[in-house]
Amino acid sequence: MFSIEDYHYHLPEQLIAQHPLQERDHSRLLVMDRATGALSHQVFHELETFLEPSDVLVVNNTQVVPGRIVGKKESGGRIEALILNYASANGNQFDCMLKSSKQTRIGARLYFPEGVTAQVMERDDTIYRLSFSCEGDFRSVLNRIGQTPLPPYIKRNGVASTQDDKLTYQTVYASQKGAIAAPTAGFHFTEGLMHRLRDKGVTLAPITLHVGYGSFLPVRVTDIREHRMHSEWFSISKETAETISRAKQAGCRVVAVGTTSVRTLEFAADEDGNVRPMTGPCDLFIYPGYRFRVVDAMITNFHLPKSTLLMLVSAFAGRSNILAAYQTAIQEKYRFYSYGDGMFIY
Repeated sequence: MFSIEDYHYHLPEQLIAQHPLQERDHSRLLVMDRATGALSHQVFHELETFLEPSDVLVVNNTQVVPGRIVGKKESGGRIEALILNYASANGNQFDCMLKSSKQTRIGARLYFPEGVTAQVMERDDTIYRLSFSCEGDFRSVLNRIGQTPLPPYIKRNGVASTQDDKLTYQTVYASQKGAIAAPTAGFHFTEGLMHRLRDKGVTLAPITLHVGYGSFLPVRVTDIREHRMHSEWFSISKETAETISRAKQAGCRVVAVGTTSVRTLEFAADEDGNVRPMTGPCDLFIYPGYRFRVVDAMITNFHLPKSTLLMLVSAFAGRSNILAAYQTAIQEKYRFYSYGDGMFIY
């Protein structure tokens, strides 16, 4: 249960979704009863039949920033910068990951489209602090010249991302800029589906967790208990905290959309499942053996082998149940990962 190899499965490469469906809520939905492991095959727009009017649906409203920018070094060589701390940056100084043929020195100047320049101020291991300058507001310029930082498993004949990804690699309820990766379980929702859920009586409660680059980092230890999560900035408002706490006290279900919502809620909860309004860094690592205090059901996508996300859903539904469900999904040719199909686990 604690070996990294316990979370391995083989996925045929052709099942990794490279593009989203044209209609978000027409993705497939694998429904699991975690008490028995029983499965049923649905379509996502049928989700409302599995939710009760008393349910609280918690969504992560973070918005992905087009923080991948490509430019040149003083030598003329290509360089790529990925902004990591958009929401918490001080002025126009941002922490970035840099990708180039040679290591970039402190003090170097970098040149990007529309007259944007940057100077390398300092370095901490693989993270560089860049000071950007341009005419006008840098964040506004970034929205024009920046690209969506898609996960590395999305490969489209060398094309990193397109203008379409700025819309599709985003939930319809995204409103708080700051993420470099999307909370992809929310991709399946449409305005129409959310309207129907509200009409049914389901309460929607927003939280924010700005997904960071740690989402893409592999677990490099043999014993998963030795893994350390990168922290990510989150915020839970007083209104949302009170809504969730009242629901728990009344015996109503809290349904989390995505592993980011799960981690945020569990991090902010006390032993009785009461959620506190909080803002700050979250570094909670959930793996089998964890006792859930808040979340009663979750909506999630299919996750990479040996990933912390696979460990989280295994903690929630049981490792054997999850791996069996994944094998069923592979046999039924579900679409996997960010632009893939979803699961509802209750």
